[in-house]
Amino acid sequence: MTTTFHDLKDTSVFITGGGNGIGAALTEGFLAQGAKVAFVGRSDASDFTAAMEATHGDRPLFIRCDITDTDTLHDAMAQAAKAHGPLNVLVNNAANDMRHDAMAITPDIWDDSQAVNFKAYFFACQKAAELMAPSGAIINFSSITYLMGAAGMAPYVSANAGIVGMTRALAREWGPKGIRVNAIAPGWVFTEKQETMWATPETKAAFLEKQCLKEHIQPTDMVGPTLFLASQASAMMTGQVMVVDAGVVHAG
Repeated sequence: MTTTFHDLKDTSVFITGGGNGIGAALTEGFLAQGAKVAFVGRSDASDFTAAMEATHGDRPLFIRCDITDTDTLHDAMAQAAKAHGPLNVLVNNAANDMRHDAMAITPDIWDDSQAVNFKAYFFACQKAAELMAPSGAIINFSSITYLMGAAGMAPYVSANAGIVGMTRALAREWGPKGIRVNAIAPGWVFTEKQETMWATPETKAAFLEKQCLKEHIQPTDMVGPTLFLASQASAMMTGQVMVVDAGVVHAG
């Protein structure tokens, strides 16, 4: 990452799922800008935070948290604001893209998926709006799966369509407060989880064929767009969905 967004220095940033995959790339991206980063996750991130401190001279604040527990999530966000000052940026990144045959989905599977992929997003936004003073930026990660109508992922696809609607509704409601709310819809980003659980040489080649740009998308490719939406470089952008998918889907 070579671009510097000078206004992000010393800002207070909170990231869900900031210790692995795309989230880890985002945590490092904000640290490189001089931001004060707090993040939550379910797994211990001590090694990652130590590595970030060794690289950037600043240790991100890790708070172990199950984001589906709203009270615990809100407490973690308040703890981050106490440590780093009023929240400037929220990045809703944590998600679970499990595959399910639609006919095999039970109410429990549906509810569990929405709890992670949608409900937690809204209540993180709600708390962020309380902690942001006097303004701030919220970036919600969606997915191009809702534009493609991806099969075998109905709960996840539904949640990501909902994230876009929620983003637009909150942008309208909170714009008068100076809070901007935007979304990023990535294509297939090859995190360690994707490589381990879903990707095969055949599926990767087939998806690459759909892309205009013939390179597989990496977690670091999400950093620049996120920093842009967090910074004043995008001061007049809100309620928008930025597609970062190497040209798979097109609007218009």
